[in-house]
Formats: sequence, C-alpha cells, structure tokens
Amino acid sequence: MKIHATAVIHPDAMLADNVEVGPYAVIGESATIAAGTTIGSHVVIEGRTEIGEDCRISPFVSIGAPPQHLRYQGEDTMVKIGRNNTLREFVTVNRATEFGGGVTKIGDNNLLMAYVHVAHDCLLGNDILMANAATLAGHISIGDHAILGGLVGVHQYVRIGRFSMVGGCSALGQDVPPFVRAAGGYRAHLIGLNSLGLSRNGFSSDRIQRLKAAYKTLFRSDLKQAEAIAALETSTQESADVSELVQFIKATKRGICRSGPPKESGTDEPSQVLTAPL
Repeated sequence: MKIHATAVIHPDAMLADNVEVGPYAVIGESATIAAGTTIGSHVVIEGRTEIGEDCRISPFVSIGAPPQHLRYQGEDTMVKIGRNNTLREFVTVNRATEFGGGVTKIGDNNLLMAYVHVAHDCLLGNDILMANAATLAGHISIGDHAILGGLVGVHQYVRIGRFSMVGGCSALGQDVPPFVRAAGGYRAHLIGLNSLGLSRNGFSSDRIQRLKAAYKTLFRSDLKQAEAIAALETSTQESADVSELVQFIKATKRGICRSGPPKESGTDEPSQVLTAPL
C-alpha cells in the first residue's frame, strides 16, 4: 500500500494492500477500496462507499457525499462502484436516498470524464462513456455500452437504454430506448438507429437490419405507438434485440423521446421539425 503522508484516512476504512492514495486525499470511516485502485490527490470519499478493483480516481473527485435532496435526513445509504472504472477530475458521485433504493451504483469498465455528475439513486451499467460535464439528476438508469456526449443534462427518473448514444449538449426529459441515437439542445429527439455503434460492438448486419426495420415501424410509420408495438409483437421474425426495444418502450413511465422525421434523402439525420408524440 502506497499512501502519501498528507492523506487523511480514517482508521476504520478498509483499503486493500496495494491501493495507492495521493496527497491530501480524505477517506472516511465507512469506505472500502479494493486492490489495484489508485486514489488521486485531494479526492474526498465519504459515507458508506465501496470501490472495486483497478479503478482510477483522479484528483478532486468527490464520492459518497450526501444526496442533494430535501427529503434526505441522514439515512444510512451508499455508493457502490465496480471494477476498472476511470473517474476523471472533479467527478461527483452522491450516495443514495433511502426511499430511492439506498444505493447509487456504477458497474464495471466505465469512463466518466471531467466534471461528470452522478446524482443519488442513479444506476449505471457497464462499459458506459460519459463525456465532460454530462450531468445526471436522481433516479436515472443507464444501460451497458451507452454513450453520453459532453454537457448532456438528464432529467430525474429518465432511462437510457443499452448501446444508445446521446449527442453533446442534449437535454433529456424522456427515455431513450436501447440501440438508438438522440440529440437536441432544447428537447432531445431520436435521430435514428445507432448503427455504427452497434457494428463496432459486434452486431451482425442481420441484427442491425432487423433493428432498423423495427425502428421504422415504431418511429417512422403512421402507426400509433400501441399499433406499432402490436405489429412487432406479432411479427414472425423473432429477434431478441427487437423484443428488448419493445419491452423498454412498454415499460416507460416518462414517455419516449420524440422522433424527428427523416430528410427527403431517406437518411436518419436530425431535423428541425418534430413529429407528434408517439
């Protein structure tokens, strides 16, 4: 274990033998830090916080601070961070509320760039990339392999599905389904399937084509949402990906982002004009 002489570590904190702690870091009594993790200078870790193996916590990160919620009254809640995560400078991760489930959770292999904020009760999966200053309100869930661009702002209780991509400076007030792209500064809307991202993650051309067809049925046809879902559910072509997309939409509580109509060329590029809500 390599701990700088100026670091302040509570004697009850549990650090593995090969954890490194930089200058002026502060680690509270209820922290647990697994092997191979590096804690940079001026990092503050408080509350009941668990950090997995081989994480890289950059200078001035704050983990486990109380939730920014008026109903929080000091209940025993926590932050749980998996293995092989990178949190860059000034990232903040708040612990949960009791009424929100008690755990703010970050999975494995995630990259949170500088100034990212993860609020109370957020649940992040694995292999997620959040670019600089992306900001999550409370109770948000993000699926595996999702990408959020810089300065994205996400409203509380929004869900972001697997393998989706949200463009920089977008404002999300509704759910983003899996496998799609969304963008928009005032109110984000869907702009097509995340085809390139899917291809880079090993999706076959057949899987992508089936998802494209489903996307057109759901978001580019004249069918109402219930009609489009029924059409896909009764389709003879079975697809686990399409089923996941449909089930995500059926489970929405905040609604799904609107879809911008395609250009005359037939591409899925964004448009200034939005269709009616699904």
